[in-house]
Amino acid sequence: MTDAKDQRRPAGELEAAVMAALWAAGAPLTPAQVQSELASGLARTTVTTILSRLHEKGTVERERQGRGYAYRPLQDPHGLTALRMHSELDRGDDRESVLARFVAQLSPDDEEVLRRLLQEGQ
Repeated sequence: MTDAKDQRRPAGELEAAVMAALWAAGAPLTPAQVQSELASGLARTTVTTILSRLHEKGTVERERQGRGYAYRPLQDPHGLTALRMHSELDRGDDRESVLARFVAQLSPDDEEVLRRLLQEGQ
């Protein structure tokens, strides 16, 4: 018999699934609509909790729809990744060291892309 704890997924995985549903929709979705899109057996209260947390993090915005809310992403997938990278960078107290280690671990192809992007930004 499988224990309920064994069936739990990490919060990050659930958030990613909810964000994927919102991006695919291209329009604001209510928690019930997100739940339907996920077709994963998650309770609507769980979906609502995930959406509320994403709203608190500034990842989604919400608008009143009836008695509840409809949610839409504030960033596309690439923008959200960049935002997360900035958040991680802001956590440290030595940005230069973090950036230096990040660049040192880039593949040659990624290093070339970064070099080109930095030159274009001038």
